[in-house]
Amino acid sequence: MNQALLDKIESEQFRKEAANFAVGDSVRVHTKVVEGDKERIQIFAGTVIMKRGRGMNETFTVRRIVNNEGVERIFPLHSPFISKVVVKRGGETRRAKLFYLRDRVGKAVKLTETKRAKASDGAAGDGQAGGGNGKAAGGKKSTAAQRELAAANA
Repeated sequence: MNQALLDKIESEQFRKEAANFAVGDSVRVHTKVVEGDKERIQIFAGTVIMKRGRGMNETFTVRRIVNNEGVERIFPLHSPFISKVVVKRGGETRRAKLFYLRDRVGKAVKLTETKRAKASDGAAGDGQAGGGNGKAAGGKKSTAAQRELAAANA
């Protein structure tokens, strides 16, 4: 079959919102669970250790520790049973697959947190991207930032 035709058919099944998490992030995956005639939301929280595939075949693996036992669960990214994925904290990694976390226990499993700049911080603060503390890159306060702060306080 023609790949363009397959991509067109698959694009109708994609999730509307884009996946905004990366490998190493601590996430909470809200999944729909059907029990008999009832439907409820179950949350699986853990660290994303792997993303793989493309298109409709894209999956991600979440790992967490339950009763001193590692539990991994693989989720299809575009599944209708996933209601949402919430990022709790970002993790700093230098690899695409974090299989080395399987050998770690306790606090060694925790990755160093990345600070992600929010768009709202830069608009409300001192005019610098990332919501800095009014200091220029050299560590001294810039005169333009001082003027903006004085105008905002007046």
